[in-house]
Amino acid sequence: MVDHSQSNGTTHMNGVSSTTPSHSSSSSKPTQLLGNLFLNPNDTSIQPPSINGNLYVLDGKLHEWSGKHVPVYAPIYRNGNKEQITIGTMPMMSSDHALAAVYSSVKAYNLGVGQWPQMGVRKRIECIELFVKGLKTKRNEIANLLMWEICKNKADAEKEVDRTVDYINATIVELKRLENSFSKFSQVGGVVGHERRAPLGVTLVMGPFNYPLNETYTLLIPALIMGNTVVMKLPRTGYLCHIPTLELFASCFPPGVVNTISGAGRETMPPTMKSGKIDVFAFIGTNSAANQLIKQHPAPHRLRICLGLDAKNPAIILPTADIKSTVSEVVLGSLSYNGQRCTALKIVFVHENIVDIFLPELIKQVDSLKIGLPWEEGVKITPLPEPDKPEYIRIVIEDALKKGAQIINNNGGQYDRSMVSPSVLYPVNSSMRVYSEEQFGPIVPVVTFKDISEIVTYLTECEFGQQASIFSTNPQEIASLTDILVHQVCRVNINAQCQRGPDTFPFTGRKNSAAGTLSISDALRTFSIRSMVATKDDSKNRELLTNVVQSNQSNFLRLDHIF
Repeated sequence: MVDHSQSNGTTHMNGVSSTTPSHSSSSSKPTQLLGNLFLNPNDTSIQPPSINGNLYVLDGKLHEWSGKHVPVYAPIYRNGNKEQITIGTMPMMSSDHALAAVYSSVKAYNLGVGQWPQMGVRKRIECIELFVKGLKTKRNEIANLLMWEICKNKADAEKEVDRTVDYINATIVELKRLENSFSKFSQVGGVVGHERRAPLGVTLVMGPFNYPLNETYTLLIPALIMGNTVVMKLPRTGYLCHIPTLELFASCFPPGVVNTISGAGRETMPPTMKSGKIDVFAFIGTNSAANQLIKQHPAPHRLRICLGLDAKNPAIILPTADIKSTVSEVVLGSLSYNGQRCTALKIVFVHENIVDIFLPELIKQVDSLKIGLPWEEGVKITPLPEPDKPEYIRIVIEDALKKGAQIINNNGGQYDRSMVSPSVLYPVNSSMRVYSEEQFGPIVPVVTFKDISEIVTYLTECEFGQQASIFSTNPQEIASLTDILVHQVCRVNINAQCQRGPDTFPFTGRKNSAAGTLSISDALRTFSIRSMVATKDDSKNRELLTNVVQSNQSNFLRLDHIF
């Protein structure tokens, strides 16, 4: 077993040198890959952040936590040191605080007659616009925290903030369009009716570590803008990027509309769900964690759920695929942000007729990825932020090696503390953990197949069903395989990696991969419910409805346009 406590140098997992078989590229193997990739202790030009994270929002005010708190570490070391760099603090909140946050949201919603749910759509949009204006001013600070805490490279960290701003603005535009579609009465079968969408109540929002801002906001913003109040559990890893936004929640929204919780989910989330006061559960994480929390609710049948869960997205490489462009998409899809994306390609199926030309190009491109710290120019592989992930990667690779796979790329199977090099595993078979488990890290498992029925068997037996990628230049191959895949996954990508965007497209999954659909338009519907007012279609009721509309006293019964 490899000792993770060593402070310097490069180690091969399982003690196996990653010499490559006949599929290897001809490039010479470097003598040292990961050693000395952390900060030089004598370099004072790079200063880590120091964030007072002991802050939270409750009842519309920004408070400082005085109870138990823990340091927040970057997954970054100074070379020669065994301890990670401290970059801030995080409150370890109690179940009592969690319930206080819930009841603050309950009070603000007030059975739908609170200030926020009763506020006109125009004014809610104005609050969101004020919030996004403030968010833009925090761009550089948030991006810097994303680089330090979760080691997202600089370009991707900035992109996450920018995409979040774009998402909020697009949501506002879509809500205006949706509201304008309600500017009419319908007359059917002697009944006249007016339909709008109404909020659902108190929403518990739990975002992930890998996109702690963007993915959280794809749940938070539609929930808020539709009139719900929110309890937001901030991620344990990826916490600090939210600290710059807390003052905005306190200043841009009425009291109790947004309340925050931090710390251990095991301590705070069960009482939150057991209270029975949560009306909507919006969560991005594992299906096992989601199931455990849903079971805590005393009336799960009335709990609206919106879940983004696990995935094991396959790349399917058919004999007619354009090898070079296919490999580029596979490497990008498998290893962007170290493979720590639910939409990442998690397993690669290559037809046996082309595996001998596919693998050398795959090895070449994987080994060309620059490994280093997030702010370094051109870096693609960065330290892993989850404390236990390097050990998990080691265990999964060791399992595959014992069962017949090899690490076939020159730079694979090496690590130094939180830094793990990408490993291409081949040949992978169904007995290995990496065949069925979502690795969520820098492993590229390659499986060969002879007949498409093998792919169908894998997909039908897989417990996940988010996306798949087909690589082929044959229209007949694409047509026949697409017709199979759409019954197993919810997005089929042709000659392209799996991905979420653009955000106007539906983002969902089958089986244990999702519940509900997240696109900009779908999310507005997910966090609301169709409600209507109806009456008999006669002259007296027509006159009555006309008077109500013209008096402009109802937020629901109105025919005006938002634009």
